Amino acid sequence: MLLKTMEKYRNKDHYDLSCSESIIYAANEEYNLNLSKDSFKTMAAFSGGMYSNEACGCITGSLAVLGILFVEKGAHESDYIKNLTVEFINKFEEKFGSRKCEPLKESYRTEEQGCNSLIYSTAELLDELVLRELNK
Repeated sequence: MLLKTMEKYRNKDHYDLSCSESIIYAANEEYNLNLSKDSFKTMAAFSGGMYSNEACGCITGSLAVLGILFVEKGAHESDYIKNLTVEFINKFEEKFGSRKCEPLKESYRTEEQGCNSLIYSTAELLDELVLRELNK
């Protein structure tokens, strides 16, 4: 399960990853994505809600994973990734009340645990969607 793998990457004694980075590191291991080190670096700019407290890194990391898993060439090849993206974002916003980093941090971030509760819940949401799609 992605959640168990995510716990590994949220261990601050071994990793210092943002929300978006945590999602892609854990997904890489859990779903055997075989990503390069450069691929991981792409998520750095999505940290802190793109450093503007806009779109939550849990969302951007998750959408990157969906693209890696379910797109062969590009976004315009079909409506498949569009539909998965919209579904994920809608479920995320329904569950957490926002898609923006700032209000989510206000609700879910703690000094001791950071955004772990939000990250772990997002891992469960992403895993559910990915497993459903992979098992079709």
